[in-house]
Order: sequence, then structure tokens, then C-alpha cells
Amino acid sequence: MSIAPSTSTDEAPKAAPAPSASRWAPLRPLILRLHFYAGLVVAPFLLVAATTGLLYAASFQAEKIVYADEMTVPVGDTKLPISEQVAAAREAHPEGTVSAVRPSPEDDASTRVLLSGVEGVDDAYTLAVFVDPYTAEVRGALEQYGSTGALPLRTWIDEFHRDLHLGENGRLYSEFAASWLWVIAGGGVVLWLSRRRALRKVRGTSGRRRTLGLHGTVGVWAAIGFFFLSATGLTWSAYAGANIDELRTSLGHSTPSVSASAGGDHDGHGAASGSGGSAEHGVGLDDILAAARSEGLGDPVEIVPPADESSAYVVKQVQRSWPEKQDSVAIDPATGEVTDVLRFDDYPLLAKLTRWGIDLHTGVLFGLVNQIALMLLALSLIVLILLGYRMWWQRGRGSAFGRPIPRGAWQQVPPQILVPLVAVIAVVGYFVPLLGIPLAAFIVVDVVLGEAAHRRRRRTPGNAKA
Repeated sequence: MSIAPSTSTDEAPKAAPAPSASRWAPLRPLILRLHFYAGLVVAPFLLVAATTGLLYAASFQAEKIVYADEMTVPVGDTKLPISEQVAAAREAHPEGTVSAVRPSPEDDASTRVLLSGVEGVDDAYTLAVFVDPYTAEVRGALEQYGSTGALPLRTWIDEFHRDLHLGENGRLYSEFAASWLWVIAGGGVVLWLSRRRALRKVRGTSGRRRTLGLHGTVGVWAAIGFFFLSATGLTWSAYAGANIDELRTSLGHSTPSVSASAGGDHDGHGAASGSGGSAEHGVGLDDILAAARSEGLGDPVEIVPPADESSAYVVKQVQRSWPEKQDSVAIDPATGEVTDVLRFDDYPLLAKLTRWGIDLHTGVLFGLVNQIALMLLALSLIVLILLGYRMWWQRGRGSAFGRPIPRGAWQQVPPQILVPLVAVIAVVGYFVPLLGIPLAAFIVVDVVLGEAAHRRRRRTPGNAKA
């Protein structure tokens, strides 16, 4: 499989395809041309995404080391009431408002009191105040981003991977890479499987053939992982992600949320943010937490204060590792009664698959094993890109683009295959615009250049009769 500008262009004329691969014969020239030039253009973006993704997968363990003083505490005898821990955090940091509280989920873990509206902290972040649950000692405060509780190190790497710290426009790079990864990977698999078995081996070969053998072997083994990364990466991208959300909503499979109003129904508009509420009013945080525990919400949980006087507390489980704990309840702040319950088991299927896919993509679903697997996938992609460029160099000896791949490959595809193929590409291109638009542009440019070359040949004296 070629993930970079592989110049497997020379293999087609040298050897006839294997009998078992004859079904690929009409499509092979087209796939070969698309695979090579798409790889040539997309490979730099994929290289950046793979490198930053490798760093992100490693950031979970690095975060535990860098912020060990804030995140861990000596194990004591009895944890203090959560209200006392919050009071200690507020005394040390009276700025802002309490937007959420994450009680200590393990014996040696600190409690996080999250403050919003803090001067100097971006609105997209909260200030996490770390409190020793046994002594109420404030161990420090750090900016936190996202529902996974990412601290500054992981947040910086996460944003670097997502948008290169360029904001919304920067997100186009990662969506572009994710949109094309599965296409290039799938094309590479088809090209590899269409080769004769004898030409796939690595042992006993040298030069470009050995590079191609290594490239194909690594690519085929890693292809499923690339398909997964591409699909899950697109679920929260800017344009394809919006189309996916719209499709899920139309099918009734959007992610539900517990109603933060008294006795309301589940909806997909999100629970109370608590940005305007306070954790100190009503029946108290200890009673709120006890009510959530009575509904079976075990650690780790997050308590979100009411957004206003007509809203309820929301307590939700925030465990993203397997098994997922995503149950949530709404609790009346005046009476401490549970007004609404939402179980993760009741999520629509596509909502569950999206949750699992994102958590697997981000390395939290299976913890360290998940993170190691992601690092291996990222390394595989980096190796494939470098091998692809090496084949390109070996083929062309560094000159221009090596031997050009002939145009007009699509004209060799039978109509009964070409017409359905174009229809499928059109539909996919609509839902994944950073695949569809560049592909359409590539075809237009290719046709224009081909026509220009044809006219130049006709003007050549030796081709006058033609």
C-alpha cells in the first residue's frame, strides 16, 4: 500500500497481473494514477498529522509525570466532604465561578474544582484547582481543556495535532489528511493485492523492489488501522463532521443529554453549563453527590452546578476507558430529588459508536494499550511515507516526478464499472468535501493538461498528419 508518492508506476507494464487479480485489471491504471498523485499531494499533511498524533498518544503518560504533584496525593484515612474541598479551593482562588467539580476518583487522586470566567484564562478553558481530598490542601491550579480533563501539556499537543495552533482555518489540514487517508490506503491495498504473489516478497530483494516490498507489507498490515483513524477523525472535523452530525440527527441517533430542567425529557442540546451558577447554594454538594450515588453513578463523576435558578444540578460519569461510564442524572437543587436519569445503555447505536470511536482514536478507551497501538500506527504511517518518497527517488533518480503516469486511465474503465463508481464518488465527495473538491479539481486539471499536451503533439511537425 502506498501512503506517499509511491512510484509503483513501473510495475504495470513489466508483468501481467495475477489471474486472481484480473477483476482489478480495468481499475488498476486509474487507481495507480490516483494513488500516486494523491499520495504526492497529501503525504506532507499526513506526515504532520502522524507526527503530532504520535506526540499526542504519548502525552497521556507524560502528563502524569509532569503534573504528578497536582494530580496525586498521599493516601489518607477518610476523605473530607466535597463541600469542604470546594470551600478550600474557593478560599485559595476566589476568582471566577464554579463551573464543575470532579471529586477524587481514586484513593491517591486529587479533587478538581473547575472555575470559569477567570481573568487571563480563555473562555474555552477552565482553571482546575487541585485539592487534597483528605486534608483540603490546595496543591496547585492549572488550565484544563475539554471533557477528558486535558492539562496544559496535553492540550498544547492536542491543538497542535488538530489545527497546528492556527485556529479554525488550521483544522482544514487535519480534515484534509483524514479525508484522503482511507482513499490512499485503500488504493494501496488494491494495488498490492493485484501484484503477483512472487513480486510481493521482501526477502532476497534489493533496491527499489525491496523498498516496494517493505512499503506494501507494512501498509497492508496497518491498513485497517488507517481506515479507522480516517473514519473516526472525520466524525468531529469541521465540514465532514457537520454532515455526519446532520445525518445522525436525521436518523434519530444524535447524542442525547439529561434534561437540566425539572422533569424534562432528554434532548440533544446539552445540559446546563453551570457558568452562571454557584456550587454553594441549594441542598449542598454533599447531598447532590449522595443522590447521584443512589442512582448508581460511581466514580469518576463530574458535578455541574445549575445554570440559573430554574435549572437543576447535573451529575455525570466521565469515564472514557472501557467499560464506558457515561450515565447522568439531574437533581433538583431545592429538594435534592432526582428529576431525570439518562443511561449510556439507552444511547442510540450511532451515538454509542461515535463515543467509542472518538475515545479509541484519542487513546483513552483502553488506556496504555490503546496509546501504544496509536503510536505504532503513527510510526507505521511515517515509515510508509518515507518509503514512498524513497521509491519516488529510486524510480526517478530525483529528477522531476520520475516517469509520468499516463493520462486517460479512466477511459479504460468499462461503463458498467465507471458509472456506479462516479456515482459513489459523488455521494462520498458531497459528505466529505475536502475529498470531493480536491478530487474534482484534480480531474479538471488533469483533463486540461492532457488536452494541452494533445494539442502540442498535433502542432509538432512530425505529427502534422495526425
